[in-house]
Amino acid sequence: MTLLLRINSSSRQSGSHSTAVADHFETCFREKHPGCRVISRHVADGSIPLISQQTIEGFYTAPTDMTDGLREATALSNTLISELQQADTLLITAPIYNFSVPAALKAWIDQIVRMGHTFSYEDGSFQGLAKTRRAVVVCAYGAEGYLEGQPFAVANFVEPYLKFLLTFLGIEDIRFISVQGTTGDAETVAERIAAAKQECSQAA
Repeated sequence: MTLLLRINSSSRQSGSHSTAVADHFETCFREKHPGCRVISRHVADGSIPLISQQTIEGFYTAPTDMTDGLREATALSNTLISELQQADTLLITAPIYNFSVPAALKAWIDQIVRMGHTFSYEDGSFQGLAKTRRAVVVCAYGAEGYLEGQPFAVANFVEPYLKFLLTFLGIEDIRFISVQGTTGDAETVAERIAAAKQECSQAA
C-alpha cells in the first residue's frame, strides 16, 4: 500500500501558508493513489523532544549492549525511522524561521538521521539507506527574493540544507514547492498560494 508520510513543522495552528499548500498536495495525492495510507505528524506540537545524551548513547550502542533505559531513549527514533522507511513519498512543510528550518523540524531530523538505519559510513564514504522514493518540500517565505539566483538567496538556509540532507539519506527525487512574500497583500499571497497548489497537482 502506498504511504505518504507528512511532516508539518509550522508553529501556526491556523493560517499557515505552508500547511494550506500541503493540504492541497495531500488531497491530490489521495485522488491519484486511491486506498493510500497517510501518516501525519505535527512536529511543532512538542511530541518530538530534542535528543538527549541517553538518546545519542543509544544510537551508538550495539544491540546486544542496549539497556532498558537506552531502548526507551531510542524508541521514538525507531518509530520515526520505521515510518520514513515505509513511505513512498515524504511531504515536509518548512516555513522559514530566522533564515532556517523550524526547531521542531530539526528535532524530527535529529531523530531520523541515524547511523546504520538511514545512513552508513564504510571505507571513508557515506551511503544513504532511506528507502523513501521521493520527497516533496513545501517552503514558505515571508519576504521575496530567497530562491536561487535572487537577491536574498544567500540568506536561505532552508532549501539548500534540506536538499543536502535528503540526498544524504538516499532520497534522489526531491521537489521543492515555494511560496514567497507571504507577508504581502492578500491578493498577491492568494496568487502565490494558487500557483503553489497548481504545482502540487502536478507533483502528487
